[in-house]
Amino acid sequence: MEEIDTFLSQLLFYLERSKRSFYALISLLLLCLIAYNSATIFCTQVPISAEVPPGPSSFSPENVPANSGKFFSVNSSVKLSLKRESPSVKLKTHLPLLHKNQNLAISTHRATAYQSKTRRDRKAKVKQFEVRVMEFFNPSSCKFRFFMTWISSVESFGERELFAMSSLFKAHPNGCLIVASNSLDSTTGMQILRPFLEKGLKVTAISPDFNYLFKNTPAEAWYNQLMLGNLNPGEVPLGQNLSNLLRLGLLYRFGGIYLDTDIIILKSFEGLKNAIGAQTIDLDTGKWSRLNNAVMIFDQGHPLLYKFIQEFALTFDGNKWGHNGPYLVSRVVSRVTGRPGYNFTVLPPTAFYPVDWSKIGSLFQGPQSLSHSKWLLAKLGQIRSRSFAVHLWNKQSRGFEVAKGSVIQHIMFSSGGFYNSSTVSTE
Repeated sequence: MEEIDTFLSQLLFYLERSKRSFYALISLLLLCLIAYNSATIFCTQVPISAEVPPGPSSFSPENVPANSGKFFSVNSSVKLSLKRESPSVKLKTHLPLLHKNQNLAISTHRATAYQSKTRRDRKAKVKQFEVRVMEFFNPSSCKFRFFMTWISSVESFGERELFAMSSLFKAHPNGCLIVASNSLDSTTGMQILRPFLEKGLKVTAISPDFNYLFKNTPAEAWYNQLMLGNLNPGEVPLGQNLSNLLRLGLLYRFGGIYLDTDIIILKSFEGLKNAIGAQTIDLDTGKWSRLNNAVMIFDQGHPLLYKFIQEFALTFDGNKWGHNGPYLVSRVVSRVTGRPGYNFTVLPPTAFYPVDWSKIGSLFQGPQSLSHSKWLLAKLGQIRSRSFAVHLWNKQSRGFEVAKGSVIQHIMFSSGGFYNSSTVSTE
């Protein structure tokens, strides 16, 4: 009996052991099947739709080194190897998609069309600007070419500016004046200029084309950087500095006479050629100590104008008043004086600036006493005999009333032409 029990026990032990082995065998078979199935999936060639564009030429097989070990094919199917994938392969597959993205392609076409239209519009604008200027100056009656600039609103063009224009035409009835201004080049602007036109005087306003004026000059790159937002305009109003550069571009392209709109002309500029005026002189040496750019007379393409433009582009500083204007012309002239090829004249302060900005108020005052009355008459006589013009220094004299018996009142009566007023203001 004991032997039977022992046999049964051993039989049960072997059966239990065989059962575990059987389950292990089944599990092993399942694992093999899974592994085989996975290997089959990852080794299968995956077809790529023909709609996916081929890569750019830079990624063609000819340009891939033979030993690079990178997989790339321009066929309709690509073998993908997970083990040999690298960041450079991802770059190759992404670039063609960006290159042929339909939305991007449409945007590119639109951008190209817009750029082409912009170039056409710019060429048309350049042609329009140049044609307008040359057609205006073409008549033989234009003995003098005058330029002014106006960077403010059309509403702010007031009596003072109109009086300055009137004095210009009284001294130069056969002169032609272009006001480079976006605001005045309008229906309202032409209404303001109508009194001059009705008198048969040659005046117009034309919107300036900076690209044309600065082309092939050192200012071209400077202006492009400004338009791209890569240049800090500084604290000084940008319009003021653009006006400093605009007057140089106008004279360089066309030649003529530039005037600020607060310059009262007393006599003809006949005989003045390639000239700029000194604002102050050194009393010890008698030589000029500062020039000013409110009045400039230069031939077309004069080398000194080119130097002015170059200096502007190279040393621009939008945080210092006058740095790109009066101080600029002073710096350049001091360097080129005496050099061959620069033929110009520096006129004394009495020519255009008989009174410094700090003393301009004295010309608006009436006689306070007998001695003061004698001084006024002497000053008026000096200005009339020695000066071509008087700079009113708008920033300082703005709002001054013209007192009875003042120097300015006498100048107005004698130089105002058809336009006379008892007050001079910028309102």
